[in-house]
Amino acid sequence: MRNYFLLLLGLFSSLLAKSQLVSDSLLVDGHYRSFHYQQPDGLQTGASLLFALHGSGGNGKGVIDGTKKLAQRASQENLLIVYPDGYKNYWNECRKAATSAANVENINEEAFFTALIDYFKKKHAINEKQVFAVGTSGGGHMCYKLALTMPDRIRAITALIANLPTPDNLDCTEAKIAVPVLIVNGTSDLVNPYEGGLVQAGTGVYLGKVRSTDQTLQYWAELAGYRQKPKKESLPDTDPQDGKTIERYTYQQKGKPEVVLLKVIGGKHDYPNDIDVYEEAWAFFKRQLAATKN
Repeated sequence: MRNYFLLLLGLFSSLLAKSQLVSDSLLVDGHYRSFHYQQPDGLQTGASLLFALHGSGGNGKGVIDGTKKLAQRASQENLLIVYPDGYKNYWNECRKAATSAANVENINEEAFFTALIDYFKKKHAINEKQVFAVGTSGGGHMCYKLALTMPDRIRAITALIANLPTPDNLDCTEAKIAVPVLIVNGTSDLVNPYEGGLVQAGTGVYLGKVRSTDQTLQYWAELAGYRQKPKKESLPDTDPQDGKTIERYTYQQKGKPEVVLLKVIGGKHDYPNDIDVYEEAWAFFKRQLAATKN
């Protein structure tokens, strides 16, 4: 019996070690930038890399619980999910008016994410052509920045509850290269207003104005060369109690990046219950890989 107990304890310890969260940091432009990840058991060479980005005021570890369903399938998807930390809990994204230290000190996010890609290529042999980013709120804005300024390193993005800054509030140099983009925004969002306007992020936090969701969608669609109207469809209302329904607007054509909006009718600055936004993001990213192979 004692040996059986010790065997079970050993197996439990082994499983625990395999799922242990790894935290590390990289020195980038004089700042130690931290990040976290759980290497899936059996990760193979050429894995995809997914950055899951927190919102303004948050941190990487705060995103882990939301991605747990996708993380459970990471091995079979050959996927490595990474949770970077913003500088002092914020990202230096493209909002000129942002008063966060990351923006005021003009933290070099491109250098940080480039260093992260190189780190995981060297340490875990990821496929640097299969790097994706999904982010919430301020993290969604950071995803926009990656697509605007690093389209050669980022294969596709998903921005959750985030609109592009208005032109007068945009301080990124735009590469003007089309990438696949998925947007998930709520029509009743008071923080990131669906129709555009001033971001209401809380007392003492100023982030300036954003475009409407339709304008944000149109920016990426026009960049990809779409001129027609998107295909519209309604998603199943799997949770009638949450007061939200979802419409999908899709621009998709062979040889062009896919651009999609999930319009969450009644959605606030949160996630809809009808879908798992991280699973939806990964399904979108996988379609881009499949389109490249076809």
